[in-house]
Amino acid sequence: MDTTLRDGEQTSGVSFVPHEKLMIARLLLEELKVDRVEIGSARVSDGEFEAVKMICEWAAKRNMIDRVEVLGFVDGGESLRWIQQAGGRVVNLLTKGSLTHCTQQLHKTLEEHVADIIRTVKMADEMDISVNIYLEDWSNGMKNSPDYVFQMVDALKDLPIHRFMLPDTLGVLNPLQVIEYMRKMKKHYPTLRFDFHAHNDYDLAISNVLAAVFSGCEGIHTSVNGLGERCGNAPISSVQAILKDHFEAVTNIDESRLNEVSRIVESYSGISIPANKPIIGENVFTQVAGVHADGDNKNNLYCNDLLPERFGRKREYALGKASGKANIRKNLEALGLELTEEAMKKVTERIIELGDKKELVTQEDLPYIISDVLKHDIREDRVKLKSYFVNLAYGLKPMATVKIEINGEEYEQNSSGDGQYDAFVRALRKIYKETLGRTFPMLTNYAVTIPPGGRTDAFVQTVITWEHEGKTLRTRGLDADQTEAAIKATIKMLNLIESPSPSPLHKSEE
Repeated sequence: MDTTLRDGEQTSGVSFVPHEKLMIARLLLEELKVDRVEIGSARVSDGEFEAVKMICEWAAKRNMIDRVEVLGFVDGGESLRWIQQAGGRVVNLLTKGSLTHCTQQLHKTLEEHVADIIRTVKMADEMDISVNIYLEDWSNGMKNSPDYVFQMVDALKDLPIHRFMLPDTLGVLNPLQVIEYMRKMKKHYPTLRFDFHAHNDYDLAISNVLAAVFSGCEGIHTSVNGLGERCGNAPISSVQAILKDHFEAVTNIDESRLNEVSRIVESYSGISIPANKPIIGENVFTQVAGVHADGDNKNNLYCNDLLPERFGRKREYALGKASGKANIRKNLEALGLELTEEAMKKVTERIIELGDKKELVTQEDLPYIISDVLKHDIREDRVKLKSYFVNLAYGLKPMATVKIEINGEEYEQNSSGDGQYDAFVRALRKIYKETLGRTFPMLTNYAVTIPPGGRTDAFVQTVITWEHEGKTLRTRGLDADQTEAAIKATIKMLNLIESPSPSPLHKSEE
């Protein structure tokens, strides 16, 4: 079960609007193919009600409504009525799984709490709402008050409850404890279905989920990018890869969609994925050391079962001070270029020099570095920015006038936009679409940073990712002005798509 839309939204600073929740739910169920989704909490807000209603209406039309779940509370039936009005058919009922939570938060005895739960479950049954039960703080319950846990489950086990969901609410367990406690639950109640819900406070969520599976748990809870309360939940990408590769477990997950879904959730949540996060991080399929690239050339000596193509990605070879000739050659192959040994030596030296200065070097920079090092126009600028004018006035939309030369012909257009750079790009798009009748690349990501080692009053670095005719291009601009840096990156991109076949000085792979 994926809980990105419920527990994931409890990440500090994260709030999805209704249409974002619907989009994520659709991606999870139709694209990623998770078995169930927990989409929100009852009685939170009007916006939450609208989102739950939208998702339930969408799911009902596709016969998926039984795979959509909503967190509810033991509140005399108010949560159940809220869920029913929103079109929900499954409630995940939050109950207290430890003695301290029951007596100190609810100020009730076990018997009183159980009586309230029984009434709520019977009410849900009459409303044709399926019930799963969370035993909140079950981990501390098993550590400090196991008799309470067993007495509670004894009182509920014969009710129409489909799943007993066992959370490590405060992330206090280690894998050995998970194995011990889960096996005790299975031994006491061999016919009940248990889910495990991990939290990552000790960075053990993934390990604990695997321990739960190993111990006979039949359901596990994850979230996209590991979003969730405090340190988050177990990330679905890592859990899926480990289950498949280390336990030969079979799931319905479509691994090839993991990266795309992760990036969309990253965009909607505003929580960046760390570059070194396994499976989905920007750098995880990037070889930096030259010896690794050399090994890949020699029968993939530095590859494991985590092949990037499996997750809809590709292997890359970083360019920097640790790059050897093998790294550079791999990048040149992708561009269809081949250099002499002498030229390779010069280019390698320049890249190492840039790396020592902490400059970021991308594959798209290579032709320009080659041109500079060899003092030869290997890549001729077929797109030249002749002039541009952008203005910004309070109360008015920014305007841009752009004059550009493409393959020797000059074109001029103007446009307004939501910002100075947006106005500039809209003017360019007019030239390509209206004047030339051609497609213009789609901007998919835009990042502005201070270059590593830089100062806030020095240069800014703009890295823009584009999609064009099924290919991904990433270009970089460096300037003291953010807009100017973005424009440089854009002109570099246009030269990439306008470039003819590689120069005769260099042999193509074909």
